Amino acid sequence: MLFFVVLTLGQEHPPIQNFIPIDYGAENQNWGVSQSVEENIYVANNAGLLEYNGSVWKLYGSPNGSIIRSVKAVNDIIYSGCYMEFGFWKKNSWGELIYYSISGDLGVELLEDEEFWNIVQLDDWVLFQSLERIYIYNASDKSIKSIDASSIKAHMFNFNGTVYYHRIGIGLFKIENGISILIADDPIVKEDVILGIFSIDNRPLLVTEKGEFYFLNGGNLVRWHDPFSENNESIKVYSSLQLIDGTIVLGTISNGIYHIDSSGKVIHSINQKKGLNNNTVLAIFEDREHNLWLALDNGISILNMDSPFNEYIDKNGEIGVVYASTLYRDYLYLGTNQGLFYKQAESEGNFTKVKGTEGQVWLLKIVDNVLFCGHNSGTYVVNGTKAKLISKFPGTWDIKPIPNRKDLLLQGNFNGLSVLKKNGTEWQFRNSIEGFDISSRFFEFIGKNRIVVNREFKGLYKLYVDSDYTKIVGKENEPPKGIGASLVRYAEDVLYTCNNGIFKYDVTDAVFLPDTVLTYQFYGEKDDPIGIFIPDQRAKRLWCFTERNIVYTSPGKLDARSQISKIPIPAHVRKNLGVLGFESLIPIGNEKYLVGISNGYLTVDLTKLKSKEYTVRISSVARKSSDTPVERIYTDSTISFKSSQNNLFFSYHVPEFDKYTEVNYQYLLKGIYESWSEWSTVSEASFENLPYGNYSFKVRAKIGNLISSNVAGYDFRIERPWFLSNLAIFIYVLTFILLALSVHKLYKRYYVKQQELLLRANKKKIKRKKLKAQKRIVQIKNEKLQEEVESKNRELAISTMSIIKKNEFLNAIKDQLKDSTNIPQVKSVIRTIDRNINNSDDWKFFEDAFNHADKDFLKKVKSLHPELTANDLRLCTYLRLNLSSKEIAPLLNISVRSVEVKRYRLRKKMKLIHEDGLTDYILDI
Repeated sequence: MLFFVVLTLGQEHPPIQNFIPIDYGAENQNWGVSQSVEENIYVANNAGLLEYNGSVWKLYGSPNGSIIRSVKAVNDIIYSGCYMEFGFWKKNSWGELIYYSISGDLGVELLEDEEFWNIVQLDDWVLFQSLERIYIYNASDKSIKSIDASSIKAHMFNFNGTVYYHRIGIGLFKIENGISILIADDPIVKEDVILGIFSIDNRPLLVTEKGEFYFLNGGNLVRWHDPFSENNESIKVYSSLQLIDGTIVLGTISNGIYHIDSSGKVIHSINQKKGLNNNTVLAIFEDREHNLWLALDNGISILNMDSPFNEYIDKNGEIGVVYASTLYRDYLYLGTNQGLFYKQAESEGNFTKVKGTEGQVWLLKIVDNVLFCGHNSGTYVVNGTKAKLISKFPGTWDIKPIPNRKDLLLQGNFNGLSVLKKNGTEWQFRNSIEGFDISSRFFEFIGKNRIVVNREFKGLYKLYVDSDYTKIVGKENEPPKGIGASLVRYAEDVLYTCNNGIFKYDVTDAVFLPDTVLTYQFYGEKDDPIGIFIPDQRAKRLWCFTERNIVYTSPGKLDARSQISKIPIPAHVRKNLGVLGFESLIPIGNEKYLVGISNGYLTVDLTKLKSKEYTVRISSVARKSSDTPVERIYTDSTISFKSSQNNLFFSYHVPEFDKYTEVNYQYLLKGIYESWSEWSTVSEASFENLPYGNYSFKVRAKIGNLISSNVAGYDFRIERPWFLSNLAIFIYVLTFILLALSVHKLYKRYYVKQQELLLRANKKKIKRKKLKAQKRIVQIKNEKLQEEVESKNRELAISTMSIIKKNEFLNAIKDQLKDSTNIPQVKSVIRTIDRNINNSDDWKFFEDAFNHADKDFLKKVKSLHPELTANDLRLCTYLRLNLSSKEIAPLLNISVRSVEVKRYRLRKKMKLIHEDGLTDYILDI
């Protein structure tokens, strides 16, 4: 079949980390990189000197504000060169770099506009190179001298303990005893810029700006193998470095870097398209862990050359998520969600898509030396760069040989199980197995004509197949034992795995029983497997993935003394391992594995896994008062802080620069917290408003799965506030005593006053009791008087009524006698009756009784109306008793009409208005 090519911009290369200006907080261009004895990285940047400890970048401004062009760390001293200035930086007791000028302090007369592009250290000497001179500084006796070395480009090299430098148009020089000696003036040396001197087979090898290599043989040049001539590549080299392993790295103006082995072969060609920040490499540096630092025209890149991981990143998304992979007949194949891709194994070539395989690939498996591709569309047989569809039964999950049937293969598909048959040399679809239509991603043979199929949420199906594998003749279902389930054959055992552990099929009882050894191995720690288990039958390993590790074990280690092998990975890498439950891992060489990820793949070389001791360091300690800014403090000794300086900030780090090594920190502050904090990637801790007392800050690190060899600590004390000092306490005690005495005196005076007040109060109380008693007596007297008044009123009422009744009776007799007036005796009786009716004694008796009942009434009436007569007062008295005219008439021995006339006359005398009632007025007096 035909195929078409899809080029992808990438190849396997060491892990790359990139830092852009916003990450390190400085300018774009970087001119040099070096590393101190503390393993901190220092970078010469347009904005100044950058320091990186693995956690935090810090910028120190240039001493004169110019661009720092060169940097060289020698132990704990950092030398740097810039415009019209060179010198060194050294940390003070607060852990901050302080600059000391060499050119200024020693009074060196610099040439106009000199810039220092290169620094080389040899024994006690440090050499600073500009385009005009080389200044040789003796760090022991602080002396300095210079050599004229005018050139277009400043390049100086320490080769085997001798310093070399190149001058365009003149040749190659070396410095001995402070004197320049010309050692080569070959035309090539005169015309081309020499960028490096390396050792190959113990012979000096020169590299030029054009990327050409020449052995230096005496004063002559002999051309070495040209790594770029085969591809007709034209490059311009700007920087170069020979690594510890003898390989050479060239940094170019527009092509990134080329990594060349000792035979002249290009191992890696890495540029911006393949992961670098920028294609212009201004400087190259190899640190103590063999990481390659690239100072770029825009940013900084790190290549972890010694990492067990290599990566292929599909930046354009043309390959997609890798679900399957395999090595077959010198080709590396990738099965992704976009199709099947291939490339020549161990080549720099790019991946190509196999025509006709567009869509989801689930499986790549070699059976009977044939490569099968399980696809959404069915099953393909892959041969080189072509693929042939042999089965259209959709969604092939897996393919396994049928025991004792070399001509048959069993397939697990979206809709159940199917069979492939070999006819001659070709495989063809034969039939689907009737009686089972459940998706069969995980299945294994557990006996003759017996198959177990795992469906995560439906459980395990034990199927009995007829002898010709055409239909299901029996079926049993075992409930699921957990979620995240898979089914694998490992070391001749069928294993069922899920979140609740690992279960092994027991042939005798035909059930899955817990495998305590494997379960303990994989689930014994708080880092349980996630996703599926993957067996490697060739190396007899069983693999799985957890949140923080790639884990594997082998049969030889499954005992109580064995330890499972773990390869730590950062959380962001685990999240990038494709779709959960579809992890892909295959062996691709001796102790080398390929792991599929969502945008390419990683390779893991188990031979490069190594253990290392790490040290955590406290970078800085800062304090802050409520009214001052944050202030860094001395970090090397115990210190006391004022009570107002009780806000402390700690930063710490581990100088680790590997992309696939995650550093977590845990801290403890003894004196207030008695337990360690949770593990975190944050490399700082802050404590605010600490109470006074003694404290001990502790921090440790976990690098991958390794705990740091030390626990960094810092002891400090928060002093008591002034109001709790010894003097203050003495003053408090003295004040308390004086206050107690004063209070005692005040209390004594108070109690005396209280006693006096109590006596006064008792006297007042007794007086109030007497008054109350007197008042009670008065009240009793008043009550008695009231009773007497009421008695008098009753007597008055009785007497009044008696008089009324008497007069009414006499009037009645008188009226009856008037008809017999001709009888003399009758007249005498009438006169006697008239005398009794007008008897003044009755009125006198009534008046006395009335005065006893209302003694002030008549006085008030007389004072208000002095013109009233005795008869008027008598009428007022009767009205005061609220008697009606009818009741008053007998008392006055007049008719009712006459009473009304008297009332009228009384109103006039009293000058009452029409609206005022006479009776009401008299009652109100």
